[in-house]
Amino acid sequence: MHIQDSESRDPKVHTESTRVAMKELITHLRRSVERVDEPRAQALFETSAEVLKGLVQTYDDYDAAEEPAFRRTAAAGAASGTRR
Repeated sequence: MHIQDSESRDPKVHTESTRVAMKELITHLRRSVERVDEPRAQALFETSAEVLKGLVQTYDDYDAAEEPAFRRTAAAGAASGTRR
């Protein structure tokens, strides 16, 4: 797994590369569940995959501006002096 490093200031570039890396790690962890026989390790890998799956959803919500905390508003950008 290689995380794409970018000099871009566009948050979507960074959220996408992070999302891709997390999805790759999820796949790796799920394969590990199938390859190891020790139940505690299987539980650790599966739990880790589920937590990452939740983070991927959070990144999706951020990019889609679905959640109230991630919604883009003109007033918020103007008040803080930043572009959204």
